[in-house]
Amino acid sequence: MDFNLPAELTAYLEQLDAFIEAEIKPLENQDDNIRFFDHRREWARTDFDNGGLPREEWEALLMEARRRADKAGHWRFPLPKQYGGQDGSHLAMTVIREHLAAKGLGLHNDLQNEHSIVANNPFVLMFRDFGTAEQSDTFIHGMLNGELKLSFGLTEPNHGSDATHMETRAVKQQRDGVDGWLINGEKMWITGMHTSTHCLTFARTSGKDGDAKGITALLVPSDTPGLKVEEYLWTFNMPTDHPRISFTDVWVPADTLFGEEGNGLALAQHFVHENRIRQAASSLGAAVFCIQESVRYARERKPFGEALAKNQGIQFPMVELHTQAEMLRLLIRHTAWRMDQLPKVEVEKQLSDKVSMCNFWANRLCCEAADRAMQIHGGMGYSRHKPFEHIYRHHRRYRITEGAEEIQMRKVAAYLFGYLGPNRWRDEQG
Repeated sequence: MDFNLPAELTAYLEQLDAFIEAEIKPLENQDDNIRFFDHRREWARTDFDNGGLPREEWEALLMEARRRADKAGHWRFPLPKQYGGQDGSHLAMTVIREHLAAKGLGLHNDLQNEHSIVANNPFVLMFRDFGTAEQSDTFIHGMLNGELKLSFGLTEPNHGSDATHMETRAVKQQRDGVDGWLINGEKMWITGMHTSTHCLTFARTSGKDGDAKGITALLVPSDTPGLKVEEYLWTFNMPTDHPRISFTDVWVPADTLFGEEGNGLALAQHFVHENRIRQAASSLGAAVFCIQESVRYARERKPFGEALAKNQGIQFPMVELHTQAEMLRLLIRHTAWRMDQLPKVEVEKQLSDKVSMCNFWANRLCCEAADRAMQIHGGMGYSRHKPFEHIYRHHRRYRITEGAEEIQMRKVAAYLFGYLGPNRWRDEQG
């Protein structure tokens, strides 16, 4: 077994570091852009008088960083070469995302809104694998050049983790001789609707509540009559771009069908493993940052003439966090490496439990590391002059949104007890 990272990957990390120093850090520090990352960050980013939405100048800064990263060839790294990427592997992406997050807050990688100089673009592969030729040409090109932006309309006010019970309905209806769909219902936590051009909307078109089949995905233009943003839901970490939206007699033509009719949940599952393993790596990186900053501070801080680091009350909690981080890194990288060896469909069958282990544990570890960093730093740790409160508030979200940790633990349990996975048990009737 060789645990060394590929030489080309470690060399690429050095390229990213050089790009950050040459292009991103100067941009971060010009025109007082540092206000988006220092103690003023929440107020600088949030337009509190406009529903708590992100300020235009904040999003413009993110777009400029994205433009520079794309020009330098980094932004599309994980995408296939046909889309301007470098065919970045799962292993490479986990290493890169940990590396960037471990640097702390900055324009190079802001996890509050999934911004990074090395982007994660799950929609691109969805259109490659499920879209018609026309949809793929239109949306992949449009998303990569910034002209089109999609929101993901799955969650509902009464149905979060169990999408199979969604209440949104779509029925076939002709208008002026054109086949189409009439949609009615509500969705919640539909991130990015304030700038989205389309909402990828999941609606039941057949079957009964609880059936996995019978849910269809439709590409609904955001300006379609009857589609309304009801409210932007203020969150633990602001700004917010997560609204509750309603569909009242929203009609779209038949060519907005995305994927196979009645098999929409397959789209939702298509990229879940890629998202979860990469997000786990980011949470690990943020945890490592909190651990390293705490160790540094404990060595420097000398109450009563002695360094905090000499106290076992400081040492032992940090040893536990450090140990968990080291073990988690091995599990994440081994799981990502195995994902690279398997077709996508086999990842679900063989590794879904391992991906869930990585994700829910990394998110929990990050929250614990941020909380401990606040404690070790004392009053300053609790203040906004340190980044730990921001890291805690943001990563606390991931214990819910990337598949609640209870749902992911249930997946692990299903594999462990043989209800799912390669070691599935069969009873005498089965």
